[in-house]
Amino acid sequence: MSEHSSESTALDESHPAAEEVQSDSEEGAMAQESPKNSAAEIPVTSNGQLEDSHEHSFNRDLKHSLPVGLGLSETKITSHGFDSTKEGVVEAGPFPGGRAQQKSGPVVLADEVKNPAMEKLELVRKWSLNTYKCTRQIISEKLGRGSRTVDLELEAQIDILRDNKKKYENVLRLAQTLSTQLFQMVHTQRQLGDAFADLSLKSLELHEEFGYNAETQKLLAKNGETLLGAINFFIASVNTLVNKTIEDTLLTVKQYESARIEYDAYRTDLEELNLGPRDANTLPKIEQSQQLFQVHKEKYDKMRNDVSIKLKFLEENKVKVLHNQLVLFHNAIAAYFAGNQKQLEQTLKQFHIKLKTPGADAPSWLEEQ
Repeated sequence: MSEHSSESTALDESHPAAEEVQSDSEEGAMAQESPKNSAAEIPVTSNGQLEDSHEHSFNRDLKHSLPVGLGLSETKITSHGFDSTKEGVVEAGPFPGGRAQQKSGPVVLADEVKNPAMEKLELVRKWSLNTYKCTRQIISEKLGRGSRTVDLELEAQIDILRDNKKKYENVLRLAQTLSTQLFQMVHTQRQLGDAFADLSLKSLELHEEFGYNAETQKLLAKNGETLLGAINFFIASVNTLVNKTIEDTLLTVKQYESARIEYDAYRTDLEELNLGPRDANTLPKIEQSQQLFQVHKEKYDKMRNDVSIKLKFLEENKVKVLHNQLVLFHNAIAAYFAGNQKQLEQTLKQFHIKLKTPGADAPSWLEEQ
């Protein structure tokens, strides 16, 4: 008895729930001595299972008897049958009804993640579909099966522009040929004048004759260089007009024609869908086709407006540029072949053309001595 009392005293001091555990053990011993009375006190349902209220009260009493350091979230109570020897065992672990601890870190929404490969694949798919539609439209137009949208006034202006470009390119080639031939002639005249001047110094009996011819050839070479400057200025201006201004307008025309083909391709698709049946499967396709058709129609209208504006500005610029250049070319050629040196120089001053000093780049061998 003394040992038992000392152990009880130690248990009371070491754990606050010692009294409850001791009372439970005494009740268990009494239950073993009188099993009939205990079994009679246990309420049983119709199918032989324990009543829920008693089980809940038993679990509640057991939770109160647990050590203070263990929480409900860290314990799990397992119940077994009457014949089991592990009755009333408390197992450590996460409580089933408790909330799981959430891990900290950045939260990534799956909807916001974009796959670059999928985006590229979608772009390739759209490009392939658009290319297929446009190619089919072009082939059908060439075979005479498909219809195309035609702006008669705008198409006529584009045809005139392309025809004029070919003619201006021909004028440009001829002017370049004339410039090359004139340069060769001027170079020959300059060399001939130097040769006459040399003979004039070495042939005393023909000094005056060689001298006149030397002065004439040098004067012709000087006037030829002046005319060559005017022709080169004409070539540069026409080249800018043909290969930059007109070419830029024709680039816009090509974009307009591409927009027209896309517009006709999607218009044809929409017309074919409208001729077919209308049901739950075709209505979404018709609506999507209508949206694509509207997008390409707006693009086509915008490009047509851009082409009209550029053709208008090009016509005004072309008239102004060619008017000045044609006047320059005519006056320079007329003054040169008339031998009017002052008129030729005045023409160049009128158009602010600066010429290099004749023979400055390649002085004659007489001037170097």
